[in-house]
Amino acid sequence: MEQKILFLDLDGTLLNDQKEITPGSRQAIGQALARGHRIVVTSGRPTKSSLAQAERLGLAGEGCYVIAYNGGTVYDCSRGRLIHREALEPEVLYRVYDEAARRNVYIQTYDREDVVIEPRCDEANARRYCAAIGLDWRRIENVRRDLSQPPVKALLIDYQDREALEDMERWLKAELSGRLDCFFSSRYFLEVVPVGVNKGSAVQALCRQLGIDVQNAVAAGDESNDVSMIRAAGVGVAMANAIPAAKEAADYVTQNDNNHDGIAEVIHRFLL
Repeated sequence: MEQKILFLDLDGTLLNDQKEITPGSRQAIGQALARGHRIVVTSGRPTKSSLAQAERLGLAGEGCYVIAYNGGTVYDCSRGRLIHREALEPEVLYRVYDEAARRNVYIQTYDREDVVIEPRCDEANARRYCAAIGLDWRRIENVRRDLSQPPVKALLIDYQDREALEDMERWLKAELSGRLDCFFSSRYFLEVVPVGVNKGSAVQALCRQLGIDVQNAVAAGDESNDVSMIRAAGVGVAMANAIPAAKEAADYVTQNDNNHDGIAEVIHRFLL
């Protein structure tokens, strides 16, 4: 069998609702790696959090990669190094921050893998987000002065009112089209990334770098930010628990969801 590469979203896909990998999926992943296939954790989370999950799940050895920040970074686990990074233009980031402040929408960004928030933002959101993904957070006075380097992305969060995020999404697309991209990664999170950055473009770029035909790529996800990679891969898979847009983009929809060995189903059907 030809070598294949499997791109796996984390939350709602590889991980169950308790943020664990099911025994059947873990066993199937081991079998896939033993046969020489490659596994890529592909997440909207920051690199540090995505890599920690990969290590915890045993997916940080030979043949394993991590795509983080929705494609903004790519990390080679076996060599322990970042092989790709893209960042937002500072002036674009500042305009997003100014509009979020005008609307009183919570926004955070990242500085060397720490979550950072400005004083006006509710720290309860930062605590909740960081507790879920295992990162630290801190306050900075102003993104214009206090970031050590341009960040890979910004994240707008509203755990109560999705409509506020949808309004912000419409503004971003109207005012900054061609300078950034934005999309939802969950009902609470609106992602803001450099233009052209998405999981799909990262799938294609990593396949080129590894000399693997993208037709031998399989990608599985469940949310809006997974649609681009579902479309980009030779076989795009939506989980049974996926949103309608992911299912519409997919070549295959699993019978089992993320809580019931859905990824084992994918691996046995397309890799083993």
